[in-house]
Amino acid sequence: MSRTRARILLRTTALAGTAVLTAALTACSGGGGGSSSGDTGGEGKARPETRITVNLSGKQARPGSPVEVTLAEGRLAQVTVTDSKGARLDGKVSADGRTWTSARNAAPGTGYSVEARDANGGTAKAEFATAAPEKVNKLTLAPGKNSTVGIAQPLSIVFDHPVKNKAAVERALKVTTSNNTEGSWGWMQDWSGKDRVDWRPKEYWKAGTKVTLDAQLNGVDSGPDGGWFVRDYATGFTVGRNQVVKVDLDNHRLKLVRDGLVVKDVPVSGGTPGGEKASWRGRTVLMSKEGTINMRSETVGLGDAYDKMVDYSMRLTWSGMYAHAAPWNAKYMGNANRSSGCIGMTDGNAAWVYGQVQVGDPFEIEGADTKGTQAVNNGYGEWNLSWSEWQAKSALR
Repeated sequence: MSRTRARILLRTTALAGTAVLTAALTACSGGGGGSSSGDTGGEGKARPETRITVNLSGKQARPGSPVEVTLAEGRLAQVTVTDSKGARLDGKVSADGRTWTSARNAAPGTGYSVEARDANGGTAKAEFATAAPEKVNKLTLAPGKNSTVGIAQPLSIVFDHPVKNKAAVERALKVTTSNNTEGSWGWMQDWSGKDRVDWRPKEYWKAGTKVTLDAQLNGVDSGPDGGWFVRDYATGFTVGRNQVVKVDLDNHRLKLVRDGLVVKDVPVSGGTPGGEKASWRGRTVLMSKEGTINMRSETVGLGDAYDKMVDYSMRLTWSGMYAHAAPWNAKYMGNANRSSGCIGMTDGNAAWVYGQVQVGDPFEIEGADTKGTQAVNNGYGEWNLSWSEWQAKSALR
């Protein structure tokens, strides 16, 4: 056998042995110890092994922290971390080239595969899985996805379970607008008693603004009694016409103002002064257009005063204040406030207003004989706070 032929056989044998070694090593889990692979760097010259450690290991790793992959020697060229559903975790390599850190936390109840490549072309692999959550937190978003809303509509999130780690949750909520609208999150207890966070702009939205929310919550811990988030959420909406409903209860009038011009001015009758039947004042937001509904006084703490089917119902607060048709009260419209707290109109005027308003339109209600300003959580009452007062309700201030 020639000397050249012998060298070829020797090199082939060495490479075959390396392949077997790599397969054996990459089948093991990283973290704690780590995984590595080796290769020959030339004729009979071994390249240093690629060895990594991963900060999370085993099958019950604690979720909620970034994945860190550290190279024993040399510099990292690329790290790929893939979860059990095939999604990748983004991340970046440190300045010294030794450590890669994921941009997001490891999510609960998820398996991960790690593959690292160093600057010399060597690779190492590892696997781990995180513990399943004992409790899962979920949420409800408003407004609805792809909806068109009025200029006062906030983004609103109500959580199923308590949120103690408010700052961590708020950091995961990314709002993007088509015109760089300034705004802030603010925390409160919802009327239902659950934790809630709203995002409102500094001023009313500009008509035509497009808004998106990317809630990157998967892997975020709500805190004690709250549980983990196990998915991301997204929604988006468009701001519609620039219009405001102005209600003057001293003069018993309602005006629809569009682009600064009064479109219609109709007589109304508000809540009876001097007690619980008085209306709320302040800047509220049209929450929903509910059409014909049954209104019963006992549901709002007014005993058995009324039980009626009411047309063109437009909800303004959780406590039961609406604007709606009230033909039984027609004699007071335009001259006295004699309702049980709602803003009443004739059938014809109520039908017209109902057809023109958008969910999210502001109703600006003023009057000396009201029972006070609507609370921030009684519907969308955040517009009754100054901008600095609203910003102070953020967990990141």
